[in-house]
Amino acid sequence: MVSISNIQNSETLPPFYKDFLDNKRQLNLSEIEILKKCNKNSDSSWQNVWVDKDSFDPSLISCCEIYGFLVIGRLSNSTLKYHDLALEEGLYDSYLENVVIGDDCVVRNVRYLSNYKIGNRNILFNISEMSATVHAKFGNGILKDGEPESNRIWIGVGNENDGRAVLAFENMITADAYIWSKYRGDLVLQRRLFEITEKQFPKELNTFGLTGDDVVIKNMTLLKDAKIGDSTYIKGAFKLKNITILSSEEEPSQIGEGVEMVNGILGYASRVFYQAVAVRFVIGRNCQLKYGARLLNSILGDNSTVSCCEILNNLIFPFHEQHHNSSFLIASTVGGQSNIASGATIGSNHNSRAADGEMYAGRGFWPGLCSDFKHNSRFASFVLISKGSYQHELNITYPFSLIASNGPCEPITIIPAYAFMYNMYAVARNKAKFEKRDKRKIKIQNIETDPLAPDTIQEVEYALRRIIELTGNYLLSQKDRSALEAGSKDELYLVAKNFLHRNPDAEFGLVDKDSQKKYGAIVIKPVKAYRSYRRIIKYFAVRTLCDYCERNHKDRLTSEDIFKISEMPLFLSWVNVGGQIIPEIRLEQLFELIKEHRIDSWDKVHDYYNGCQEMYEEYKVAYALNLLEKLYSRPLSDFNRKIFDGIISDVLFANQDMYDATLVSRMKDFDDEFRMQTFRNAREMDAVLGGITDNEFILEMKQETSAFEKKVKTLFTELTSLSID
Repeated sequence: MVSISNIQNSETLPPFYKDFLDNKRQLNLSEIEILKKCNKNSDSSWQNVWVDKDSFDPSLISCCEIYGFLVIGRLSNSTLKYHDLALEEGLYDSYLENVVIGDDCVVRNVRYLSNYKIGNRNILFNISEMSATVHAKFGNGILKDGEPESNRIWIGVGNENDGRAVLAFENMITADAYIWSKYRGDLVLQRRLFEITEKQFPKELNTFGLTGDDVVIKNMTLLKDAKIGDSTYIKGAFKLKNITILSSEEEPSQIGEGVEMVNGILGYASRVFYQAVAVRFVIGRNCQLKYGARLLNSILGDNSTVSCCEILNNLIFPFHEQHHNSSFLIASTVGGQSNIASGATIGSNHNSRAADGEMYAGRGFWPGLCSDFKHNSRFASFVLISKGSYQHELNITYPFSLIASNGPCEPITIIPAYAFMYNMYAVARNKAKFEKRDKRKIKIQNIETDPLAPDTIQEVEYALRRIIELTGNYLLSQKDRSALEAGSKDELYLVAKNFLHRNPDAEFGLVDKDSQKKYGAIVIKPVKAYRSYRRIIKYFAVRTLCDYCERNHKDRLTSEDIFKISEMPLFLSWVNVGGQIIPEIRLEQLFELIKEHRIDSWDKVHDYYNGCQEMYEEYKVAYALNLLEKLYSRPLSDFNRKIFDGIISDVLFANQDMYDATLVSRMKDFDDEFRMQTFRNAREMDAVLGGITDNEFILEMKQETSAFEKKVKTLFTELTSLSID
């Protein structure tokens, strides 16, 4: 902290404050006499005060104590207003030490204000302490000159033992946190990520607190080492220490009553209210933390809402919802678009002598009421878990499935492709729902909201193979002749695949020993799941090819298009990187560029993400074509009319089934007698729930279903005419 008792001229000011003296002057004798009457100053000559050259009224400073130096911008006989708060411009009843104040500000009843640069049009009202140290880091995980390594603040995401800990920095997004926390075995990469983080911040002991323009802070207890962006509104907070609040006129952030935030970064357009606590954190854009929620050692992705619960040692991708006082989430990486129900207690429970466990869940993770899990566990995307206590480690590789517990010493039950068979409304609505909830004005983190994307489709591919393999085992257990005669695993695989095709109504269960430690799982309805998974792969592939045609302003694929697509880069393995879907090879290429010092800043890393996003549609269309060719074990140029007709038939069925199943799912709210029993009549029910025909999403989906059907019918017409029957 700079301490100056008698400053005679600007040359004795610390160098980092001199930039604030443009258009400023020192006081004249008459102004000094007026100020002396009702203010105190550690410098009896008052030469430590600089004011605006053109506009200064000494009567607007009253009952203040001035220590060190004070630089004041324009003050006028005007009133600043924010909501119901209206205060006259000026400095009143406050202690001011080494402070620079911008134009048209109110500083009233601030008991201790030290080492701060205040922006223009700020209102600071009823604050016990607002101070900054010269070694302030504003929540960034760096050290200043001379500080010991023990002072560094790490965020221990993903695991309670800090083995995946990362350093916060002001422009961090969940993609950054993911690559840093996940790829721990690459020691060179880890060192480089540390270096580029350190590189982007100065080390000198010359910091001062900052507030941007149009900031309002009122009725708060402690604000220390804080960097506060434009248009931030803070009211009634308890403690804000070592933090950055990112905010702008376009995306203002707010902090409310009783809040405590220490060691972290709050993203643009985010809101923290009502006794919420955050310690060692990064909170993304357009997030809410409220109603006593506790966010500790965690990173929360954009567009998330957390209330009433505890979140500890987590990396959570965008669009996470957790609203209930009786839930907690500990030591996990969650792929976003997730919802943690009341009573769900998901945490490391010290189940071995090894380091604490952890959990990974793909997109769309949704555990039911009062669910608990034993770490380590892993879940595919869009898994719905029924209420229950799961007392053994889980490895769920079936996306869009339903999981149910049958007791502590029994196999679990898995229904693969459950969402496609019984809950299509949720799947179909997913993309539109999250797009509407995305209120970010500036979108740094790229987010895939479509449930049918390369990351989930690759999981569907794996689940298909797994069902075929397990069906082969089942046929052997049933002494099936064809299975017994198979001379190799590949032959048995083909036998099982043919069985699934030829027996669409078969009812049996499969045993998957790898889905739960010790007791395994029973996979039910495998034939229906197999057909649903295949149909959804075709749907994704055809829809992607339709999108390709639309981008290129054509209504059908040609042989030339197929050649162009076949020449595009083909990636078969995909990673959910903080919400963005990136080919695994492209991610590995990024790591090499970082390690070779060719990418040497986080801004350049973000540029690389954006480059991948710009190529995403091209990557997808090559993958889509490959999917069709793998399904039929031949190049598309060898497809005959029967294959094309089969693809079209399946895709049209899937398209219509999505709409029909969505309508049926939604109709349950209107024609089920038990759901209707709390209403006196249909009119009351419509008034409360709204009518099914008024549902905006269903109306939109009906139009999209019809439009997609037209596209599909013309997509392959030219290729069909060239095919050999």
